[in-house]
Amino acid sequence: MRVVVENLTGTLFYIQVGNDATLADLKREIEAQQKLPCDRLILILDNNCGRPMNVYGDGISLVDCGVQDGSHIYLFFNPLDDGSNQHFVFSWPDCLLGWTQELRIA
Repeated sequence: MRVVVENLTGTLFYIQVGNDATLADLKREIEAQQKLPCDRLILILDNNCGRPMNVYGDGISLVDCGVQDGSHIYLFFNPLDDGSNQHFVFSWPDCLLGWTQELRIA
């Protein structure tokens, strides 16, 4: 299956994985193609109410996460734990705003 991934800058790129691929497989493909550290990737499927796919664990199949051919996935990063007190701010895409409000309420 082929999925489109959108990073924080709005840049789109495509990733090809097998129909039986896991979340870990997708992360490794993103790492290989985009030179991004797979252990810091947070992936959110656009039709999954904005919940990170990572909560299911890396061993879950993409199909079980709701991913299908042509799915749109948003790419975020876990911050580095370098002990600094510098923080970065970014805005969520409109489709994810409901999920972030759930976080503030919980």
